[in-house]
Amino acid sequence: MNGLNPVQVVSVTGGKGGVGKSNVSVNLAIGLAEQGKRVVLLDADLGLANLDILLGLSVNRNIADVLNGEAQLSDVMVEGPAGIKIIPASSGTQQMANLGEVEHAGIISAFSELGDFIDVLIIDTAAGISKTVTSFVRATQEALVVVTDEPTSITDAYALIKVLNRDCRMNRFRIVSNMVRTPKEGQLLYNKLVKVTDRFLDVSLQYCGSIPMDEAVRKAVQRQKAVLEAYPRSKAAVAYRTLAQRVAQWPLPSTPKGNLEFFVERLIQGPGAA
Repeated sequence: MNGLNPVQVVSVTGGKGGVGKSNVSVNLAIGLAEQGKRVVLLDADLGLANLDILLGLSVNRNIADVLNGEAQLSDVMVEGPAGIKIIPASSGTQQMANLGEVEHAGIISAFSELGDFIDVLIIDTAAGISKTVTSFVRATQEALVVVTDEPTSITDAYALIKVLNRDCRMNRFRIVSNMVRTPKEGQLLYNKLVKVTDRFLDVSLQYCGSIPMDEAVRKAVQRQKAVLEAYPRSKAAVAYRTLAQRVAQWPLPSTPKGNLEFFVERLIQGPGAA
């Protein structure tokens, strides 16, 4: 890897399950690809993988094979809509759900071979605030937290932000409101979260907009397709494209070596990494 190509590394997380995090990851990846970005999407739910199922992809190998030394990263990648590349995780494998930091580092170091061939790496994390989740989020340059308008979503998003702030020294988070009835509802949802974090934490939250509640999303999931692919003119698809345009404008890594090496270093350094 010659490091000439800076890579934007974004984690999509949410604290709890059921907030539509994987849908956000997939459609954001496709939206960025539609803008000409070379996108790789990593399923980092290392025990309950679902991105390949969500997109109806046939997968023979996964990240476990890379970890075991039986395959290269390029061997396990599958192509998804709009040319995005997906690295599937191992579904239902307890061993993969309980990896230590050395194994995490092994997974991520495999990305060095891809550094000059991608522009954006999106990490779709597991739900919750486990060590696996915080390891991946801490190592990324941008953390996009998905929230919905239900008390447990706000509570769990706050808990995740608190842990990442306290243990990993992260102080900036991007927020997207998902499955909202109106844009105003999305803004109010963001305001609720800011009210709590401003009171108890020294963090900065930045609002990235909202994704509307849309029957097209449910239909797309049933068809095992992304809504951007199945219903490109739907309200949700339009919102995802707007989100992708905003993400594309985020600043790139300023160091000449790019962000994949930084990602590896952060993962190896442990929870105290600044």
